[in-house]
Amino acid sequence: MIERPQPVPPTPLQRLLAEQQDMTAVERFSLHHDAAGDNDSHAGTYRDLIPLAAPQAGQQYAFEVDLDLCTGCKACVTGCHNLNGLDDGEIWRTVGLLHGGTAARPAQQTVTTACHHCLEPACLEGCPVKAYEKHPVTGIVKHLDDQCIGCQYCVFMCPYDAPKFNAALGIVRKCDMCSDRLANDEAPACVQSCPNQAIRIAVVDRVDAIEASCANVFLPGAPGPADTVPTTVYKTARALPHNMLPADFYTVSPEHAHLPLVVMLTLTQLSVGAFVLNLATHRLMGSAAGRALTIGNAVFALFFGLAAMAASTLHLGRPIYGFRAFLGLRTSWLSREIIGFSLFAGLAATYAAAFAVPAVRLSPVARAWHGALGTATAAVGIASVACSVMVYAATRRAHWRASLTGLKFFATTVILGAATVLMVSTILTPGGAGRFVDSGIFGLLCKLLIATASIKLGAELAVLRHLRDEQHSTGKRAAILLTRDLAVPARLRFACGLAGGVVLPAAALVTTWLAVLISLSLGIFLLSLAGELLERSFFFSTAPASKMPGGLE
Repeated sequence: MIERPQPVPPTPLQRLLAEQQDMTAVERFSLHHDAAGDNDSHAGTYRDLIPLAAPQAGQQYAFEVDLDLCTGCKACVTGCHNLNGLDDGEIWRTVGLLHGGTAARPAQQTVTTACHHCLEPACLEGCPVKAYEKHPVTGIVKHLDDQCIGCQYCVFMCPYDAPKFNAALGIVRKCDMCSDRLANDEAPACVQSCPNQAIRIAVVDRVDAIEASCANVFLPGAPGPADTVPTTVYKTARALPHNMLPADFYTVSPEHAHLPLVVMLTLTQLSVGAFVLNLATHRLMGSAAGRALTIGNAVFALFFGLAAMAASTLHLGRPIYGFRAFLGLRTSWLSREIIGFSLFAGLAATYAAAFAVPAVRLSPVARAWHGALGTATAAVGIASVACSVMVYAATRRAHWRASLTGLKFFATTVILGAATVLMVSTILTPGGAGRFVDSGIFGLLCKLLIATASIKLGAELAVLRHLRDEQHSTGKRAAILLTRDLAVPARLRFACGLAGGVVLPAAALVTTWLAVLISLSLGIFLLSLAGELLERSFFFSTAPASKMPGGLE
């Protein structure tokens, strides 16, 4: 019997060479295009991927993505980048990855995504300068680059992370569905670049989009469609597993801290709290308060308010056009916040300057008008802090819900307001310090500070209970960050908050020596301010960004 030689398995080099003979979809497309040359125009193919007629009433253009044809090759990303002349690192279309299924039957799906040109675009509603418009016929949501001031609020508002900030230009930019090409019967860059024709432009009925959003039909792993009603249609002939999640779902890392906003929010709340509590102190103490004590607190509150407004301009890409912020007053909470604090600063400056007018001291009518001015200034300041709360609550992110954000912002207002009045009244106005301490207002402010700081620190510590959550919730993400990446600054924040908001005020309640009270008041202010600045940085860095599925490098 003759034994036949067994086949020799291919070497790794042979397997690699064999794999290289199998071209990718992009390479096959390129080869076919080059072979056809000028004899075979693909214009007809491209026109098949765009509508032949403009949308009718109740309709608009939308991206339609066939998930069964998407291979994740990122040709659409490259085409969009090149044709739109984007800067390095600037991406309007991305490709993400979903995975799920079971160990026996795993599943994964690549997903290409760009702006969804929503029926109710949050970017448009939130923009303080009206730098967005939705075309009445095509439904395309366009960004007006010349109008943008680079505040980046639309980045917070959009649940799908479509607007992208360009630091070099100082503005936000985003996909406009290559509207100029569509107007000339040419396919958008991403549509034309896809070698598998996985992307096309379709005409969708707005009623259908609304019904789909009500049924929460959009894409697994993506933010829900109910808030903005995205129009992109994702279709597949396969039944995707119910447990499909973005590949980066369990990735936890700190977000951008937005330091100018940290300083602005903290100091505006300090300014409002100091003005309101100074006004209350003046009313409670009456003539015993003294002009020097009241003026000192008013000027100090005004100083920090102006410093906060100056810090806010550092967050603008084009601060020279910041005056446009009033344009979005009807729809944008950011416009309302900016106008509110500007009005508060003007009224506070007028209130402080009026102390130098003799009539305010001598005339009962002038004193009455001055008192009314102080009340109006306090009311505007409190309303402005409420606008700050709504700026973030309007994003509909769970981490920034109105109840939790309101507790944090108004607690900061009370804590830093009380700490400021305590310090100014005992240090910067030594002539009235004794009267201030003996009046009982000092003790009242210390108790208010202790109670508010205790409540706020307790609410912040309560986040750590989410470490036991089975689901990977936003609370669990924040807790993981505070105990891992941000553990050191988190300990420092709680140490400063406890010392400045509880321990030192408690010591001040049992101390009668004025020199010791002065030292304690300074420590209360500095430690409380440091603690609140750290907390406000966590407000941004522990808030998970809302975006489409990612994880494909």
